[in-house]
Amino acid sequence: MSHSAGYGGSTSLVTGDAVPLDLRPAGFASRAVAFGIDFLVQFAALVASFLTLALLTKGNLDEALPVAIGLTLTVLTVVGYPVAFETLSRGRSLGKLALGLRVVSADGTPVRFRQSLARALSAIVEFWLSSGVVGLASSLVNRQGRRIGDFLAGTIVIQERTGHRITPVIDMPPPMADWARTAELSRLPADLAAVAYQYLTRYLAFDHQTRYELGIQLATTVSQYVSPPPPPQASPPEYLAAVLAERRRREAERFAQIHGPSAG
Repeated sequence: MSHSAGYGGSTSLVTGDAVPLDLRPAGFASRAVAFGIDFLVQFAALVASFLTLALLTKGNLDEALPVAIGLTLTVLTVVGYPVAFETLSRGRSLGKLALGLRVVSADGTPVRFRQSLARALSAIVEFWLSSGVVGLASSLVNRQGRRIGDFLAGTIVIQERTGHRITPVIDMPPPMADWARTAELSRLPADLAAVAYQYLTRYLAFDHQTRYELGIQLATTVSQYVSPPPPPQASPPEYLAAVLAERRRREAERFAQIHGPSAG
């Protein structure tokens, strides 16, 4: 099926000020607590590893062997732990998971292996060798709380869980209802749907130029995952609203089929 649409232009999901639309930077306190949790996990893993190593190599005449193994264990714990967790869990670690945080690329896309590796290597200097002084200082001097590793990797730590709050519902534009019912939406990434939702719920907060440019950019990106193309007369906000409203309707329908109608 074709995934082209009647929109052109860039696919970059940023505002005119080059600030990603949907990113809510994590607060310094929550990042510090998350790091503390990860540090304790890593420290406990190191202690357990070295105690086990000491028992296994006790009486070994080759002093180079335990040193080599110890160095390997240290690298795996200090670098491998954050890289593996962030890559496999799409930007989370145990600490970030506990605090509702996530590492994403600066443009809002999921973090990649090389980005997680750059952050982990930078953390050796920022936290382990400087007792956190370098990481603390770099996080405090910019509004988004990004440390040196974030700038090197092109990432940002965002707050995903913000407590219970009433969220606006995106309604279906009546002229788009027939098109939406037949649209293929299964390939639309959840992260991209969240960006489109933020755009629509904050639409009136943008100036006219930003509304137009972001609408074109988002519609172009969404159309790569949705088919068929929207009706030619559909504006970007109408197209995005139709996609999100239909997506929500189908999710509610699936939920009802699985769990049945709610009691009462």
